[in-house]
Amino acid sequence: MKKTIHVGVVGLGYWGPNLVRNFRSLPDCSLKVMCDLKDERLAHLKTLYPEVEGEKSFEKLIARPDIDAVVIATAVRFHFPMAKAALLAGKHTLIEKPMAASTAECEELIDIARQKGLILMVGHTFLYSAPVRKIKEIIDNGDVGELRYISARRLNLGLFQKDINVAWDLAPHDISIILHIMRELPQSVNCRGAAHITKGIEDVTSMSLQFSKERSAIIHSSWHDPRKVREMTIVGSKRMIVYDDIAPQEKIKVFDARVERPPHYDTFAEFHYAYHYGDIYCPYIRQDEPLKTECQHFLDCIKAGTESLTSGKAGLEVVRILEASSQSLRNKGAPVELVSDRAAHGAKAATGAGRELVA
Repeated sequence: MKKTIHVGVVGLGYWGPNLVRNFRSLPDCSLKVMCDLKDERLAHLKTLYPEVEGEKSFEKLIARPDIDAVVIATAVRFHFPMAKAALLAGKHTLIEKPMAASTAECEELIDIARQKGLILMVGHTFLYSAPVRKIKEIIDNGDVGELRYISARRLNLGLFQKDINVAWDLAPHDISIILHIMRELPQSVNCRGAAHITKGIEDVTSMSLQFSKERSAIIHSSWHDPRKVREMTIVGSKRMIVYDDIAPQEKIKVFDARVERPPHYDTFAEFHYAYHYGDIYCPYIRQDEPLKTECQHFLDCIKAGTESLTSGKAGLEVVRILEASSQSLRNKGAPVELVSDRAAHGAKAATGAGRELVA
């Protein structure tokens, strides 16, 4: 593969301009085309990056022989048809989260990419962030002991979507982090929520994932909160971690806190839980832009022909959990078992076992 990768970005709405900015800044990338149906978006981006071509036709973009890779940042309902067309045209493809609107669509994209020998990657940006990488390092080193549960909150006022509910919009970030940490798929999913603004589109949800060894994760997602919250608590048998992505500096705090059951006792009066309270420390984290790291990783995978940390397989498993959450919502929070899916596809598909990001 040539040293410089020629890239086209499709979708210049909320997230697309960030992708344009980052790909344009990378030395081994030539951002050739920005594509969007709306003239005003193209005109605005052209004032910022006049050397990048503007294009309204996606079909013309993927037909260009000088384009090596396509980045899709459109509404979710367009992810599958656009990614399929790009892959069939021989383009490496990066899709923003969630990967597609169903597991069937994800599986078809994975099959096409495999047959064509192309890189298919999903924009689970938080797996490229320094705080999440540090958390993974701390857990893998055994510093928190055995994982017990994870609690995640991703809340804000809006942005209200018209085609997907809040779980599909916000929870993919937390699901991808949780799968990365747990290193396995959940055995079951249940979800409850409410649609206060648009009928049939839940704007508040609470999702529960049940893992092996009595481990669990809870994800609270909302477009209906007055404050922007991006927080995750990870509880282990030895220590606990609080990750606050909104914090300007100390994004990770490790608490030397735990609860221990007495090993033996003769009478109920002798039974006392032991509560341990120790120090709190904040590990040093080098500040960088996760999206820039993600974009560079996409280029590196194209050049090396290696599977991405957030490959199509990882995107498939996130969508599988989101589908289960939708089924649970329709059934008033009843659990949806994923054991058979887990056995069929293997935990490797979800955890990305063997795929590591080289910083």
